[in-house]
Amino acid sequence: MSKENFPTESKSDEISRLHGRIKNLEIEITSVETKLFPFEQSLRNAIADLLVEERELVVLYKKQKKAKKEKRLVQKRKGKNYKEPKEIVPVSKKEIVEKINQKEKKRLYKEAMLHVHPDKFSMQENEQVKATETTTKLIEIYQNGSLEELAAFHAHIFGGNTTICFDKDISLIQKTTNSTSYLVKEVERLEKVLKDLLESYTYKVLTTYENPMSFVDELKAYYDDRVFKLRKRTRTKK
Repeated sequence: MSKENFPTESKSDEISRLHGRIKNLEIEITSVETKLFPFEQSLRNAIADLLVEERELVVLYKKQKKAKKEKRLVQKRKGKNYKEPKEIVPVSKKEIVEKINQKEKKRLYKEAMLHVHPDKFSMQENEQVKATETTTKLIEIYQNGSLEELAAFHAHIFGGNTTICFDKDISLIQKTTNSTSYLVKEVERLEKVLKDLLESYTYKVLTTYENPMSFVDELKAYYDDRVFKLRKRTRTKK
């Protein structure tokens, strides 16, 4: 039996379980970030001068590389057999797919936004608050998420899982889409965020070093070497 054919209670239990998992993951992430971010800021403060110089040298190095490339092109143009290349801008398959995806994202976004806009619930304060939260999440996914994530949230909304009593338009619901897919993807996203935090080198330093701030010495050695090499690369000949 597919998930789409589960009894209502079973699907409701699954949604509740996913909401609980999301809440627990958010708590874990906040707990790790509360410890990790101040530590990382302390490290940055300790080597602030080196960080600034390294960035300045990187920018300078890129400028110098660009200038050399332009100089070589000017010299090449002075040659007898030089022909100015015709500017042909090929359209890659990836660009075509991205354009199609963006168009579909816009359609899904507009459709969902019209369906859950807070103005529809101006006479229902509780529902208006829920609609505001839903549209805020919708905008975030539209601006920063993938087409797959937006399609999942679109199905999530029209599946009635926002707890808002909308008048469903059945023609807009993709019956083949699991209504819990947005929640599943959100769990996966949060699990990845937590995994990346726990596997970050600075978190390992924080949790395994007897004196985590001693890591500053390692950072200084790394950036001292990097700055030294960048100085050599950007040194101008007199």
